[in-house]
Amino acid sequence: MMTTTFNSLNLIFCLNVVLLMISVSTSHSRTFHLNDEKLIENTCKKTPNYNVCIQSLKSNPRSFGADVGGLALIMVDVMKAKANEAVSKIRQLQRSGSKPGLTSCVESYDAILDDDIPEAIFGIQAGMPKFAEQAANDAVIEANSCQDDFPGPLTIQNKAMSDVASVTSAIVKILLK
Repeated sequence: MMTTTFNSLNLIFCLNVVLLMISVSTSHSRTFHLNDEKLIENTCKKTPNYNVCIQSLKSNPRSFGADVGGLALIMVDVMKAKANEAVSKIRQLQRSGSKPGLTSCVESYDAILDDDIPEAIFGIQAGMPKFAEQAANDAVIEANSCQDDFPGPLTIQNKAMSDVASVTSAIVKILLK
């Protein structure tokens, strides 16, 4: 009888310890999550397009737990995705026939993918944010150049690239301070 009571008390004690550990870990997780959201929101408030920034960062699970440099790298990844979407659209347009100005867009997006994005990544990772800021600004110029040379079919892609690159530039600029 005494052993049964002792075993029952041990079981209850162990269950309480486990529940306490789960509770503490969950509350810390919530605190980190709230802090991460605050960092994302405060960072996005310093960009020219809050909604694009919030949507881009909150949709990426790596944002939670990232510092400002990590958020900037995530935005460079978003730039890369937008550039690849534009290249896909350009290829689709090329298949439907030669269009004046489209060659300029190919060159613009090649420059973004081959030059600007690697330079932005390097600048952030090497602690030289000025290079990353310039690379993001160059991507805005390239997207706008495509829009000027080939208005119409790529407007959505060019605007998306310009928006995310502007946000990236603003986030990287925070690293300069």
